Amino acid sequence: MSQVPQSFTTLEERITANYPSLSRRLQQTARFLLDHPQEVAFATVAQLAQQAGVTPSTLIRFSNSFGFSGFSEMQQLFRARLFDELPNYNERIRAVRTATGETPDSTQLLWEFASANQEALQQLPDRIIPDHLESALDIFEKANAVHVMGARRSFVVASYMTYALHHIEKPAFLMNGLGGMYSEQVKAVGTHDALLIISFAPYAQESRDVAEEAHRRGIPLVVLTDSSLSPLVRLSDVALIVHEAEVKSFRGLTASLCLTQTLAISLGVRQDKALDLKKSLSQPDQP
Repeated sequence: MSQVPQSFTTLEERITANYPSLSRRLQQTARFLLDHPQEVAFATVAQLAQQAGVTPSTLIRFSNSFGFSGFSEMQQLFRARLFDELPNYNERIRAVRTATGETPDSTQLLWEFASANQEALQQLPDRIIPDHLESALDIFEKANAVHVMGARRSFVVASYMTYALHHIEKPAFLMNGLGGMYSEQVKAVGTHDALLIISFAPYAQESRDVAEEAHRRGIPLVVLTDSSLSPLVRLSDVALIVHEAEVKSFRGLTASLCLTQTLAISLGVRQDKALDLKKSLSQPDQP
């Protein structure tokens, strides 16, 4: 079986290449999907089947023919395309309303965001490999200082992590790229320091460049990202994979913030235990 497409561009190329060999119904499905990508990103299988003039099972069969386990897995690529092409929130809102014909009220949106983020938090402990969590803490504990980077949406998480590290008295520096000086800031990271990079699809180029430089210099690198296929994973010493909630093309940060809080407090516990041990060893033996 050929590899499952990992991006909308790859899927589009695969559909185009395989189009002549598809059945008439699957060709009809292919034309609709590629001609209406915004609708495909949000509508249900039943809605899309009706619009395309095919049965729901045809849509599922189409996705299976390209290696996907189901239609929803393929639909994620259409949503990812929207993230890349419509970074402006107003444009996304308009696209969602156009595709679904819905205008949800504020209470409905609150329930949807709360429910989705609750599910993401419940799944977080099972998705984090305990050994990876401990390895990340080993790196931070040994480091003279921890430098933290997160561009664009990830900046919120990086800012919080830096704040939390300061409050457990761990030297920490936020790489904010002020004045476009990411390359200068990464030069300030010492070989006995550590670097944490938070980056989610489509993975900011600035984050990739800093990760490449850290890897080249042998700086211990922990990456918090959203997929094992993230380009930063291969450069890291430890990768922590987080799956965030998504509602109508808007992705949350709840799980990432929970994980960074866990890292910071766990590191604080380690430091406190080490301090207790140091004190006990320095006390003279009682007669």
